[in-house]
Amino acid sequence: MTRAVCPGSFDPVTNGHVDIFRRTAALFDELVVATGTNISKSRLFDPEERLEMLREACADLPNVTVMGFTGLIVDFCREIDAQAIVKGLRGGNDYEYELPMAQMNAHLTGVETVFVPTTASLGYVSSSLVKEVASLGGDISGLVPPAVQARLTAKLASRTTGRGE
Repeated sequence: MTRAVCPGSFDPVTNGHVDIFRRTAALFDELVVATGTNISKSRLFDPEERLEMLREACADLPNVTVMGFTGLIVDFCREIDAQAIVKGLRGGNDYEYELPMAQMNAHLTGVETVFVPTTASLGYVSSSLVKEVASLGGDISGLVPPAVQARLTAKLASRTTGRGE
């Protein structure tokens, strides 16, 4: 059985992410979508919220499991016996960022990284851009799953009214 891990912060999960999950799930027996804690990045959604959104977004993919992890992704891969890490690439900048990590991961454990290019129509979509557009009142429908749009709108509204969550 081949198992791959698609790691990320997914803050929030976008339709670009879901496209990568769907296409990757067709290539492997099992895909584990894993959201981790990266102390160098600040997050809008806490880990449990991100896991819930990912589970909702992947509900129709029978061979996809959603899990959280801490520490190195290669250690997580070893723990769950995953053979590959999958990373979606939007363009050259993503490749330049991801390549050294892929090489380090292979050096540390031999776990290979598979790069999957985004679908052209979603190549400009990123979590940070979606959050920025939403915070300024822009239309993000079509960029994120409907349940994510509702959560993001509510989260941003609670921050503006000072009610926090």
